[in-house]
Amino acid sequence: MKYYYLYHIPGKKIGVTTDLKERVERQQGYGPGEYQLLMSTPDIDFISEQEIKLQKLHGYKVDMKLYKDLYKNNNKQLNNMKINVTEMTTTFPCPVNKLKGRLVDNTGMSWETEHGNCIITDKSIGWIMDNVKTSQYTQDRCYIYNKAFARWFDNHDAYGKHGLDNAKQMNDQYNGRTRSGALSPSGMNEDSYECCDENNPCECKENIPPFTTFDNIRQWAFERGLYEKGDVKTQALKLVEEVGETCRAILKGNHEDAVDGIGDCVVVLTNLAELQGTSIEDCIEEAYHEIKDRTGKMDNGTFKKD
Repeated sequence: MKYYYLYHIPGKKIGVTTDLKERVERQQGYGPGEYQLLMSTPDIDFISEQEIKLQKLHGYKVDMKLYKDLYKNNNKQLNNMKINVTEMTTTFPCPVNKLKGRLVDNTGMSWETEHGNCIITDKSIGWIMDNVKTSQYTQDRCYIYNKAFARWFDNHDAYGKHGLDNAKQMNDQYNGRTRSGALSPSGMNEDSYECCDENNPCECKENIPPFTTFDNIRQWAFERGLYEKGDVKTQALKLVEEVGETCRAILKGNHEDAVDGIGDCVVVLTNLAELQGTSIEDCIEEAYHEIKDRTGKMDNGTFKKD
C-alpha cells in the first residue's frame, strides 16, 4: 500500500511526498533533524486537503493545485521528461529546438522550486521558450531561471482565464505575498504589465546573478549522469585518489599540479555531498560552525585545538 507523507520544513514550507528521503533529504538538502513528519496516510484526498489547510495556518505559500492532482500529472509525466531542479535553475533534458514539443507533451506537469510550484500550461510554455538558455556544457540540454519563472507567475494568468482577478487570486494563494517573495501585485494583469523593461526592472534575465562555481559543478555532473548512476562509495574512493595526487604534487614542489589537485578534490567533494543527500555549501557551513569558536595553538606547522 502506498503511503503519503506530510512534512514541515520550519520557516520554509509544508509539503507532501511519497518518499521523504528522496524528496526532502536528497533533492532539497535537509537532514533528518531539519524537518518534521506531520502525518502519514494512504488517503491521498485527506492529506491533500490537510496540506493546503496547514499551509494557510502557518502562513506559507499555498499550492495552486491539490497534491492529488499534481501527483497524477507528475506520476504520469516525470518518467517522460526527467528535469533537474536546483535552487536557481530548472534544466530540461533536450536541446532548445526540441523543447517546445516536449513541453506540449507534458502540459500539466509541475515541479517545486524555492520560489513555489511551477506548472507547464499553454501560456507558461510561451514564457519558457522566450527565456530558455542552452546549457554551457552541452547543446543537448537547456535551462530556465526559477526565480524569473516564478516572477512571471506572480504577474500573469498562467491558465488564460481572463475572467479572474489575477492580483486577488495570487494574494489569496500566497497570503499577501508572491512566489518570489515580493508583495502581491495590485491590479496588474498580463495585458498591462511587462516584465523586464526599462520602466520595470526586475531580477530575471540579465539581472539574475550567474551560477556559483558549485552550481556549475553540479550542473556538469548532472548532465553526465553522475547523480543518476553514480555511487557514493566510488566517489569516496575517487576522493582518496585525488588527495593522494595532490599530496604527491605538494611534496614534489609542483605548484601547478597542486592547484589542479586541490580543485579536483573540491569537484569530487561537491559531487560526493550531492550523492550523500546534502550539499557542499551545507557541509562547509556545518564545519565552520563547528570550528569558529575553537581555540588552540600552532604546533609543528598545524593548528591543534585545546
